[in-house]
Amino acid sequence: MENNKPSKGKLSAIICMGLALFATEFGAGNLIFPPFLGRNTGTEWFTGFIGFFIMDAGLAAAAVYSVVANRRGGIDGVVGKIGRVPGKIMLTVIILCIGPCVAIPRTAATTYEMGISTLVPQLPQWLFSAIFFGIVALFVIRPTKVVDIIGNYLTPVLLTVMVTLIIIGIVNPAGAPIVVHNTAPMHEGILNGYQTMDGMAGVLMALMLVTAAQGYGFTKGKGVRKAVAIADIIAAVLLGLVYGGLTYLGATVSGLPEFAGLKQAPLMIAITNKLLGGYGVIALAIIVLMACLTTAIGLSSVAGNYFEELTNGKLKYKQVAIAVIGVSFVMSNFGLSKIISIAAPILNVLYPPLIVLVVMALFDRKITNDRVTGFATYAALLTSVSGAFGIVDTSVLPFASNGLEWIIPAVIGGVIGAIAGKVLDRSKVERIPDRQCA
Repeated sequence: MENNKPSKGKLSAIICMGLALFATEFGAGNLIFPPFLGRNTGTEWFTGFIGFFIMDAGLAAAAVYSVVANRRGGIDGVVGKIGRVPGKIMLTVIILCIGPCVAIPRTAATTYEMGISTLVPQLPQWLFSAIFFGIVALFVIRPTKVVDIIGNYLTPVLLTVMVTLIIIGIVNPAGAPIVVHNTAPMHEGILNGYQTMDGMAGVLMALMLVTAAQGYGFTKGKGVRKAVAIADIIAAVLLGLVYGGLTYLGATVSGLPEFAGLKQAPLMIAITNKLLGGYGVIALAIIVLMACLTTAIGLSSVAGNYFEELTNGKLKYKQVAIAVIGVSFVMSNFGLSKIISIAAPILNVLYPPLIVLVVMALFDRKITNDRVTGFATYAALLTSVSGAFGIVDTSVLPFASNGLEWIIPAVIGGVIGAIAGKVLDRSKVERIPDRQCA
C-alpha cells in the first residue's frame, strides 16, 4: 500500500519533477517578456508582474493540475467535454503548435539569434540547429530519464546563471524605476503572459509529470495526483521568483533613454551587457541556450508520449520523438520572425477555449453537468474565431482591452448549457414511467 506521506527518496523525486517542470516551462519567451514588461510599467512593475504571473505560471500550474484533478484523472477529463473527436482534434492542434510547428523550432531559432549568431557569427543557422536538435535527441531518446536529466543537471545550471544576473541587478541596479504614464500595468502583464504559451503547454506537460511519477513509484491515483501537485507548486514558485526578478530588472532601466524603444530580445541583451559588461553576451548566451534546450527536450518528450497514446501504441515514442525533432529542425531554419507570425493567429483562437476547459476541469467534481463546460467552451471558441478572422468586432465586448473579450460569451454559454442539461435530464425522467408501464 502506497504511503500518503512521501518518503525521503520520493520527496527528492518530487523536487526533481518540480525542477524539471520549471525548466521545461522556462523558455526564451519567459526570459525576454518580463524585462520588457518592467521597462514599460516602471514603478508599477509589480502590478504588471502579477498580471503576467497569473496568465503564465498561474495558468500553466492550473492546466497541469487539471489533468490529474478531474474525475477521469487524465487529459480526456479536460478536453473530452466538448466531444471525444473535437477534444482529440483540439489536443492534436495544440501539440503540433507547442511541438514541431512553433514552440520547439522557436527554441533553436531564438538561441541562434540571441546568442550564437553574436558569439560565433561564422556558424550558419542550419548547422547550429542540427547540433542543437542532435543534443535534444540524445536526451529525449530515453523517456524515463528526461525528468532526471533536466531536473538534476540542466536546471541547476540555468537557475545559477539566472539568479546571478538578478542578484547583480538588485545589488547594483542600472537605474531606478520611474513613473511611466499612459500605461495599464495589469493589461500589459496579461498580454505578455499570453505570449509565452505556457498555459497552452501545461495540459500536455502533465503527461511528462505523470510518466515520471509512475516511474518513481507513485502507483496509486491519489499518490500521483499529490506528487504532481507538489511538483506543480515548486515550479510555479520558482517561475514567480525569476519572473519577479526579471521584471524588476526591466523597471530599473525604465528611466534610461538608451533602453527606450528596444524590443524584447534587444532589451534583454542590453540589460545583461549593462550589468555584466564584456561577459554579458556570454552569460546571456548560456541562459538562452539552457532555457531553450530544456524546453525543447521537455516538449519533444511530451509530443512523443502524446502521439504514442493517441495511436494506442501503433506509433512508438522513439519514432514520434525523432520525427518531431526532424520537423522542428526544418521549421527552425525559417527564422524566428516567420515562426512567430505563423503562431499568432493559432494562439488567438486556441487560448480562450483551452482556458475555459482548464478552469472547468478544476471544478469538475463540483460541476458534474458536462454541458455547462461544453457550451461555455464552444462560446469562447466562437468568440475567438470571430475576433481572429474579423467576422465580428469583438473589441466592443467587456474586458476586450485585456484580451479577455471571450469571458462574458463563455459565461452565457455555460448558463445555456446548465439550462439545457436540466431540461434534457427532466425529459428523460418524465419518460421513464411510460417505459415502465409499457
